[in-house]
Amino acid sequence: MDFKMHEYSHALVGKVTQGSHHGDGIDFDDVRRQHDCYLRLLRELNVEVVEVDLQGTLHEKILLEDLAIICHGIALLPKSSSTIEAHNTKVLKEILTKDLGQTVIDSIDPEASISCSDVLFTGREFFVGISNSTNEAGASAVAEAFPEFPCTPIKITKGGKELKKYITVAGPDILCVSASKEAKELLKRIEREANYPYQTLTVPEDEAANCLYVNGTLIHRAIEEIPEAFKVFCEKIDFARRSICFSELAKLPAGLSSCSLLVRKP
Repeated sequence: MDFKMHEYSHALVGKVTQGSHHGDGIDFDDVRRQHDCYLRLLRELNVEVVEVDLQGTLHEKILLEDLAIICHGIALLPKSSSTIEAHNTKVLKEILTKDLGQTVIDSIDPEASISCSDVLFTGREFFVGISNSTNEAGASAVAEAFPEFPCTPIKITKGGKELKKYITVAGPDILCVSASKEAKELLKRIEREANYPYQTLTVPEDEAANCLYVNGTLIHRAIEEIPEAFKVFCEKIDFARRSICFSELAKLPAGLSSCSLLVRKP
């Protein structure tokens, strides 16, 4: 594995601003506090945090993962589904090209639908979940944007969530997988189609499966939020780990992987 694939210099994150519409049952102050902790942790891992002022609801401002797939100096921007998303994509595109030296590819196939949280990059290859929001043409767009890596479409059971809600990268050649029936089925499909072998780390709580591996450190949720999975991480991971409270952000709904776009500046 090219370990540089999980080494990042910058993280693009949304600015959390007062007055953003954030829906019922969400405590804005808690969201901001947890988001600040998330940014602080990224900085502690030697990642330069770039706060981007985006439009829309709190969900649209914080969930940057929806806007781009970034790997190996290339950023694929799926077609926007709303005026606000189009504006946010334009802002992002400028930063990616001018400030961070990335080559931007716009998905021009009108048939291509891509939800970026359906796109899992292991460091060696891409898996693209074929779901309600990502189709085969979308998977082809990912394959064309990153031709040096194998790219395999993986069917998600009808009505299922995006791929990275079930499976994420937890370390070099390690996949973190929830213990749910849907996740196990997806893992079987991935193992059958994969070009490389992976170790798997199965976590009891579904919400523990979405973690982040950055600059040699695994970031996962705090013990009070995932007590059983926390034990698994303690027992099985023998490299640096950091845990973080994410309960309020999770109501948006956000995952650890969805609140930043990680970039390695050339």
